[in-house]
Amino acid sequence: MSDDAPAAPPDPVAASARRKVARRLLPLLLAVYVVAYLDRANVGFAKLRMAGDLGFTDQVFGWGFGLFFAGYLFLEIPGALLVEHWSARKWFARILLTWGVCSMGMALVRTPEEFYLARFLLGLAEAGFFPGVIVYFTHWFPRRERARALAVMLLGVPASLAFGAQLSALLLDRTAFGLAGWQLVFIVEGAPAILLGVAVPFLLTDRPRQAKWLTPAERDWLERTLEAERREADAAAGKLTIGRALRLPAVWLLALGIFATNVGGYALVFWLPTAVKGLLGATGADAADAAVLNWTGAIYLCGLAGVWVSGRSSDRTGDRKWHCVAGQVGAGLFLALSVVPGQPWAAVFGWLCLTGFCAYFWIAPFWVLPTLALTSSAAAVAVGAINMCANLAGLVGSAAFGEMKEAGWSNPACLLVLAASYIIGGVFVGLVRVRRDAGGKTL
Repeated sequence: MSDDAPAAPPDPVAASARRKVARRLLPLLLAVYVVAYLDRANVGFAKLRMAGDLGFTDQVFGWGFGLFFAGYLFLEIPGALLVEHWSARKWFARILLTWGVCSMGMALVRTPEEFYLARFLLGLAEAGFFPGVIVYFTHWFPRRERARALAVMLLGVPASLAFGAQLSALLLDRTAFGLAGWQLVFIVEGAPAILLGVAVPFLLTDRPRQAKWLTPAERDWLERTLEAERREADAAAGKLTIGRALRLPAVWLLALGIFATNVGGYALVFWLPTAVKGLLGATGADAADAAVLNWTGAIYLCGLAGVWVSGRSSDRTGDRKWHCVAGQVGAGLFLALSVVPGQPWAAVFGWLCLTGFCAYFWIAPFWVLPTLALTSSAAAVAVGAINMCANLAGLVGSAAFGEMKEAGWSNPACLLVLAASYIIGGVFVGLVRVRRDAGGKTL
């Protein structure tokens, strides 16, 4: 056939199925992820007042931030397997209801020990959601659309932080029913998880064959397409067992890459308001809590653009790995530039905005990589194992930042450590060998 021959017309059934799946699933999963990330990260906003009211040190907050991830580690792999072999909607509903209760319970803490326990239980309650979503997407979105779909959901991370910063700024200055502003932050921002937990079993569908909102032709096309991709992945991987999957070099390079990146990334999420307050004070600007959270929210808005651009670009080009590396290395370099001494606040803020863009640019293409060359069960376990390392990094990075602050390290010195973590993560991902199809395109 001539290279100039016209392309085959698009399949209307396939196009209709794609549109319906995206419109039905993505808004709900985006809403859930906004609530999820806000409930894990809002303690960084509340810290601006909790520290004074409760007398907690930076060391206490560092360990409290990190203990969320200690609880989270327990159900990473089981959560992914439950979505693969049981029911996503039932599993997600359980997660939402329990983490909503635990998040609202944060308003009751009075001692460091209670703070540690509350954060551990919140992590335990939320565990399994993100790896479960990664596996769930393989049930609904063909391979070449997966990064873009995941990018839509991942818009929830910077969106929740940008919105949460503004909402928390309003709540911190309020009191109601004898509760301080920081307590209202946890109660108001935790309640939507419970409402969503009640709604999810009625709004979410486990598999395409159960989707009454698709026509029979649309269901058949989607099932055939996804099954063909599963067979292709199984054939490429051979008889790959779960144990062998966990011994693959690519799995551990990805695990080390996300561990290093998240040592910097999660610490930055929890400590950015504190760091911005210090940087504002260092330049003589108004470092009031409301101003701090407004600047912080603007930085996270740049992350929205990073997620969207990355998802569309990586799907269009077929490249996943180098999109990841560009985001990781860029975040590290721009964060390092933000602490160069003698800069005006406008320059510092510009570097932090670029950091925010890059810090969320790498995430969507990264999470497509483990699902490309593994069997369905092995991929589920690999995703769980990689996400365990991702969340172990949250424990290490948050606690280390708190210890560095307690030891007298300056905010710029701490941020340079986080910048180096991003760059090291990019190096590990750069070493991953990516499988290509017969035409040379990345799968």
